[in-house]
Amino acid sequence: MKIYTEELVLRSNGKRVTYHNIQAKVLEIIKTSGVENGICLVQSPHTTCSVIFEEFVHDTDFNGDEFLQVDLNRILDRIVPRELTENSDYRYPGPKHVDFLHELQSDPRYRGDESTILNGDAHIRGSLFGASENFVVKDGIIQTGGVGYIYFIDWDQNRERDRKCEVLIMGE
Repeated sequence: MKIYTEELVLRSNGKRVTYHNIQAKVLEIIKTSGVENGICLVQSPHTTCSVIFEEFVHDTDFNGDEFLQVDLNRILDRIVPRELTENSDYRYPGPKHVDFLHELQSDPRYRGDESTILNGDAHIRGSLFGASENFVVKDGIIQTGGVGYIYFIDWDQNRERDRKCEVLIMGE
């Protein structure tokens, strides 16, 4: 039994939901792993990010977002609207959590504009879509079909930053 892991670092745009098509990178990782038959796990360690399996769409808008992504964002904006102010329908973040986040200010990863913590919508979207996907690897080929692709999504639209995506290949 072989176990191979690799970490992808993906840059979020900080202006809108960020979609990364990571299919090619995952295929490279599977090839590098040498696993012929097994499982491929693709996981986000972030609570405002998701990994999804969706059809690749050739058409994009002026931002370069595929039409299915644009459609998904439009629907989600209706059911999980952005948290743009502390005076919204969201209870997150509460006062105890804000105090906790202020304690993190000494960590450079958490410094900056306090409005970046108004991301309850991103946490809810991440919970709805989940943090990971599993795929079968058979004869060295990931079983995603001809049109299925793997996407890493950062739902947090409040700041530009690097995000991690963990890929684990396990098998023989």
